[in-house]
Amino acid sequence: MKHIVIDARIRRASTGRYIDRLVEHLQEIDSENSYTVLVQPDDPWKPTNPNFSARICAYKQFSFNPFDQFGFAGQLYNLKADLVHFPMNQQPVLYFKPVVTSTLDLTMLRFTRAGKTPLPIFWVKMAGYRFLFWYSNKKSKAIVTISNYVKDNLAKHYKFTRKKTTNTYCASEPPLSVPAKSPDCITSSTPFLLTVGTAFPHKNLNAVVDALPHLLVTNPELKVVMAGKKEQYYQKLDKYIAKKGLSDKIITPGFVSDEELKWLYQNCSAYVFPSLSEGFGLPGLEAMAHGAPVVSSNATCLPEVYGDAALYFNPENIEDVALKIERVLGDKVFKKELITKGYAQVKKYSWETMAQQTLEVYRNVLRGKG
Repeated sequence: MKHIVIDARIRRASTGRYIDRLVEHLQEIDSENSYTVLVQPDDPWKPTNPNFSARICAYKQFSFNPFDQFGFAGQLYNLKADLVHFPMNQQPVLYFKPVVTSTLDLTMLRFTRAGKTPLPIFWVKMAGYRFLFWYSNKKSKAIVTISNYVKDNLAKHYKFTRKKTTNTYCASEPPLSVPAKSPDCITSSTPFLLTVGTAFPHKNLNAVVDALPHLLVTNPELKVVMAGKKEQYYQKLDKYIAKKGLSDKIITPGFVSDEELKWLYQNCSAYVFPSLSEGFGLPGLEAMAHGAPVVSSNATCLPEVYGDAALYFNPENIEDVALKIERVLGDKVFKKELITKGYAQVKKYSWETMAQQTLEVYRNVLRGKG
């Protein structure tokens, strides 16, 4: 029996779905190895498989502080793991035993966001991030990606990754099982477009704002709901919406409950995903699972993941964004076709398959094939 450590400290974050589902399904399929799952101090996660155990890891993520770097590496050495799986490229520089790294996307190499960090400090951090990105991929016995786009793009940046990278697709969650509830921000009689998620610059939500005036010419009653936790980037987006004179047409309700989210998916005229960079693109699949027609950016991995179940636009061409949304709004037969294809597309992906493929990566590394 081999001992595998999985760093799952990011499990409860918005980007933690991947590692959370991996751990969940590994417990169902692997009775051969023992696992230690590293969690944050306030994470209540408990294993369902006796071969799995939780271990608190109090060291900060995304930290170059020597206390965190040395402390985390020391904890890993003390665990005497045969293999450690990191779900991201931030990992202790001084840990030299066998590692598998999940490189989920290359967004941070293309789009930087300082947030509230002073620029001199931010650029120092970015230099450190770029080093860790290279170093984590270089030292890893195996690399896991979640789309062929990321796998191929990673190899273009770093040729040494080509022979040790395995692609394992993510999957959509099943439709929300809660009863749908109409939110206060919109009524069922109002046609509306929907976006869900953060307002980070690479999500490109401004493109939907800019396309809306074109759509209002033939769809004067149309509104847009942009649901997502209100933070500094949404605050900037709200200012941009106001500057464009569209505050009465674009609603940013902030966080919505699962009941409200289900209703929004089921009642929107189209789900719009204008992102400039993704590693997989879960939001569009989850919209498809709820019966929403998807109009998507054609950037990075999205055509690979959505196939013919979405209508694509150039996310940097506002006229094209408006034109493709207009087609879905105006063609009921085509809209129905997208919905039908969306249901079928969702079924092509499985978290269990992802876990099985990842387990095979572990086995290969443990056999010395990594």
